[in-house]
Amino acid sequence: MIPRFAKILMAAVLAVVAAGCSMTNPLASKDQVVFQVSADDAKTWNLALNNAKNVQSAKGTAAEIEIVVYGPGIGMLKGDSVVANRVSEAVKSGVKVVACQNTMRGQKLTPADMNADISYVPAGVIELMAKQQQGWTYIRP
Repeated sequence: MIPRFAKILMAAVLAVVAAGCSMTNPLASKDQVVFQVSADDAKTWNLALNNAKNVQSAKGTAAEIEIVVYGPGIGMLKGDSVVANRVSEAVKSGVKVVACQNTMRGQKLTPADMNADISYVPAGVIELMAKQQQGWTYIRP
């Protein structure tokens, strides 16, 4: 026979676990997804852009999508990058693509070097933290 205290404790633990395993995001008002891209290869970039497009196809305008770029991945946001056209297409379709200004300073890049369609954030990692705290789904392709 399990003591009453143990039953209450077990019920509380199960409730916490069930809440943590929920498939819905109680913080998000709609489908919000943030992708981290810190790789400098076209294969990873194409995967991230395909993922964003797939979310748009499945969710339409109900989805809010942001791609946060920092570290070595920042080079793919240059105006002459091999994925520049795809990045521009994504932005024009409603995907927000943001470059980390900390990384840009470290690599001595200016907005003149970058794809004209992108936006900027002071720190990519802080942007990812903020989005997750706001309930956004985080994906790293």
